[in-house]
Amino acid sequence: MKVPTDELHRRLTGYLRRRKVDDLPGVTAVARIDRRTKRLTKRLKPGEIAIIDHVDVDRVSAEALVACGAAGVVNVAAGISGRYPNLGPQIIVEAGVPFVDNATPELFERVRDGDLVRLHEGVVYLGDEIVGKGEAQTADTIGAAMAEARAGLAVQIEAFAINTMEYVRRESDLLIDGVGVPDVRTAMEGRHVLIVVRGYHYKEDIAALRPYIREYRPVMIAVDGGADALLEAGYTPDVIVGDFDSVSTKALTCGAELIVHAYRDGRAPGLERVEQLGLTAVLFPSTGTSEDIAMLLADDKGAELIVAVGTHWTLEEFLDKGRSGAASTWLTRLRVGSKLIDAKGVSRLYRSRISTPSLLVLVVTALVTMGVAVFSTPVGSIWLGDAWNAFVFWLVGLFS
Repeated sequence: MKVPTDELHRRLTGYLRRRKVDDLPGVTAVARIDRRTKRLTKRLKPGEIAIIDHVDVDRVSAEALVACGAAGVVNVAAGISGRYPNLGPQIIVEAGVPFVDNATPELFERVRDGDLVRLHEGVVYLGDEIVGKGEAQTADTIGAAMAEARAGLAVQIEAFAINTMEYVRRESDLLIDGVGVPDVRTAMEGRHVLIVVRGYHYKEDIAALRPYIREYRPVMIAVDGGADALLEAGYTPDVIVGDFDSVSTKALTCGAELIVHAYRDGRAPGLERVEQLGLTAVLFPSTGTSEDIAMLLADDKGAELIVAVGTHWTLEEFLDKGRSGAASTWLTRLRVGSKLIDAKGVSRLYRSRISTPSLLVLVVTALVTMGVAVFSTPVGSIWLGDAWNAFVFWLVGLFS
């Protein structure tokens, strides 16, 4: 097929430009740009450079960037602001991915999504032009920043406590009496409930829980992107809770009961998307997080045990949420109490009700019982006698 002259010229020019850039130092790749890291990782491909605007890069976002195969990460905000020792930048650098922090904010105006850029020693080039500069981070610089952040952690603990008291004031009826928990059609009374959040090590936890899921068949509640995590693992969620900003259409239309996390003033951003898909949903107003209302729902509906995957447990994980509402997570755990258990605890302590030795004993016992039953009948005794005589003659023949 004959290629038009202008198309041939464009391809040749692009090839020569690529060869010229590839000969230069640093990392040369296509740029993917978005102010929301969670949204960017959905379309970031291996070998591309991520340009983000993320204060205090959290662990989940960093692991997602590394898992996507980012060739470099350029952040126009402070990856470690000093509020608390967040682990995101350390994870990126330890994975061998170049990480540039506090870059020129104008990058978002000067670089378009899909542009071919070069990243070298904290400088971003678009062709021969410098379009942005930042601080190239190393293990040493990140270690120093983390040390400073730990020194100021007491201030964040105090702020966390203030936010906690404010949440108690606003949501005391919900926490104490369950006022505001909606009615749902999914039955949870007396059953185990598995709550899945696409958070810390969720893939490993789901894989480790397969024997538990197979035996107990828990009700599966997914929080936003946790629905896609369950589908990827081969399961179908029974309930999906959240504002639906990070869940696929495939998950929303899988047949699960949908519960939209709404604000106390009645606003429910996720409801519009549900209605556009022609689906119905129940509203759950709360100032807490979506994973909190999932736990409160399971507890209110009589769940016997709540197993959590990918949720937040430590203070640093709460602060990683980057919102004052994270204080509700701690109070929710106090409300749910001893029926809540982390997936890691289940996978470490869980054992199948029937162990392998017990199963072997059961099989041998069954075979002996069948043998005795057969021998007790006239036909069985004759058949077993003939079989025994044949065995004796065969054995004698070996030595004669």
